[in-house]
Amino acid sequence: MTKRTPAHYPILTTDTIRYGDTDCQGHVNNAVFSTFIETGRSEILYRQQPPLCPEGTQFVIARLEIDYLREILWPGEIVCGTAVAKVGNSSVRLVQSLFCNGEEAAYAESVIVLTDKTSRQSCTISDEARERLLALGLRG
Repeated sequence: MTKRTPAHYPILTTDTIRYGDTDCQGHVNNAVFSTFIETGRSEILYRQQPPLCPEGTQFVIARLEIDYLREILWPGEIVCGTAVAKVGNSSVRLVQSLFCNGEEAAYAESVIVLTDKTSRQSCTISDEARERLLALGLRG
């Protein structure tokens, strides 16, 4: 895929760029990109019905890599596209893009692990959750 667009992603979320997201250089601070990405990640992991997490479990982030492709300026909106790239035994690899004014501003890959809330150890993703996650792969 040479150029990613929102149409490639099954889950799209929108965030408003706040003035406070900017830094002394006048563009959105790099740390805020992670916040926009978290919004998309949460949408795919926690807003599904029925829940993907069994009672007593939660998803935790194990890895996040972001490629910053262009500046994001205030004011405006961000569209975050999120898709599942791979589902392992206890982990999910997500791919995400941030779009501003129709242009891709960042690309991210993350690994999320399903863990037991008490033991803090990884646990197996159910077959039913695996199928639902795999249905949320990149399109086109």
